[in-house]
Amino acid sequence: QVHLVESGGGSVQAGGSLRLSCTTSTTTYWTNCMGWYRQGQENVRLRVAGLYTTGERSNTTFYADSVKGRFTISQDNAKKTLYLQMNNLKPEDSGTYYCAADRCEVCSSTYCFDFGSWGQGTRVTVSS
Repeated sequence: QVHLVESGGGSVQAGGSLRLSCTTSTTTYWTNCMGWYRQGQENVRLRVAGLYTTGERSNTTFYADSVKGRFTISQDNAKKTLYLQMNNLKPEDSGTYYCAADRCEVCSSTYCFDFGSWGQGTRVTVSS
């Protein structure tokens, strides 16, 4: 089990920026799939960004259509930290953001992360 701790949430006005951080207790060797999810008022967790390790020094990224061009996922392996830079925030970006980690054959699979490790979440509120 991977221990994850998110931070960086807060309240901002539309157009503002936030950077979320997720510190992990393991290296990407054990968890080749990392992701950020948002749970809004509909109470459904949506994967907004993913970072998938595909080789020893390569990875691919995923972004939900609603955040493409505004959000950037990255990691610092030395710090064992995953980031989500969120720019030009919109009210619909509001919700609780969760960091998730898993080891999957196909990171982009809908079922990846279902049985992985999750953080406790950090709240983001964007006002218009």
